[in-house]
Amino acid sequence: MSHSPARPGGDTRPDESMPDDPVVGSVHRRGARRQWTALGAVAAVVIAMVVVVVTVVLPRTEPGGPVSEPSPSRSIIARKSAAAAFPGGLATQPSAENQPGRQAAAARDRGDTAAAAEIDQIAAQPIATWLTSRSTAASVRTVHAVVENAAAQGRTPTFVLYNVPDRDCGSYSKGGVSTAEYVPWVRRVAAAMRGSHAVVLVEPDAIAQISNCKRLETGRLPLLRKAVDALSGHGLTVYLDGGNENRVPIATMAERLREAGVDRTQGFFTNVSNFYGVDPERAYADALADRIGGDPHFLIDVSRNGQGWRGTWCNPEGAGLGQTPRVTGGTTRLDALLWVKTPGLSDGTCNGGPAAGQWWESYALDLVANRKRA
Repeated sequence: MSHSPARPGGDTRPDESMPDDPVVGSVHRRGARRQWTALGAVAAVVIAMVVVVVTVVLPRTEPGGPVSEPSPSRSIIARKSAAAAFPGGLATQPSAENQPGRQAAAARDRGDTAAAAEIDQIAAQPIATWLTSRSTAASVRTVHAVVENAAAQGRTPTFVLYNVPDRDCGSYSKGGVSTAEYVPWVRRVAAAMRGSHAVVLVEPDAIAQISNCKRLETGRLPLLRKAVDALSGHGLTVYLDGGNENRVPIATMAERLREAGVDRTQGFFTNVSNFYGVDPERAYADALADRIGGDPHFLIDVSRNGQGWRGTWCNPEGAGLGQTPRVTGGTTRLDALLWVKTPGLSDGTCNGGPAAGQWWESYALDLVANRKRA
């Protein structure tokens, strides 16, 4: 509908097309009012639709740019509640997989009951089971044992996949399978977990380490995305590596997580095998989740952060066990505080430690002595 502008000089006389007959003019004016009323209603609907689009569809922003790039191909799964992610709560490990439990038994066998009692404080807690063997058959056997044990408890088993090619970029925890072997290995262990409702943490350090290992820049994220695909459809709850508060800038980590397929997982985990406190890690994780968009949930490793950051990630002095592992009440995006790293296992040959992954009894006893009592 056109609208005639005011005439030059401010003339506001009725438009010359307006009929002179009063009745016709009245009808014309009523029709015009109805048209304007209808136009106003249409405009109100359009404005409301724009508000909905901006509020619901477009991502939240923060200083430094958009949280995420909207894409018609981006499909975000519905996240589970904490209780649904960990039905029945956290399962403890079977004795064959519980390294601290075996070490406590060994201490008793040699007559050191005091050390055994201290180590028991670690062994009694739910600890994640790490899958690191290059043998698919051995990995599947471990999965079956842990799943059966958790089922007997009516609780949820937690696994850590730690077998990515070029693991730890050749450092203390180097290893992993070949690129050709990796996805088939993931498929086999995922099939062994089918129906168990297991929680799976995919490759700690695998995403964060890209920042200081250039050769991982091209192949690592696509490979992890394939791992996410292989884990899908088995009834599992999957989390990806989110680093920690002092590792990778939030914008960079968010982009990497999206590329690795975080939209098709429950979210990410932070602080694995590290020592940062819960409050700053939670603030970091919430900021990272905001930046990713789509409301990803997260986990925090609290196995050894009872005394907070100690100046190094590798066997720091003065570290202590963290809070008791537990599933949260589910009122936030934090699903659980877990013991992911097994307390008492060395980070590597640093600060007097044995090889990475080896039991270090004196360090384990120090962790118990320095335990956070809360």
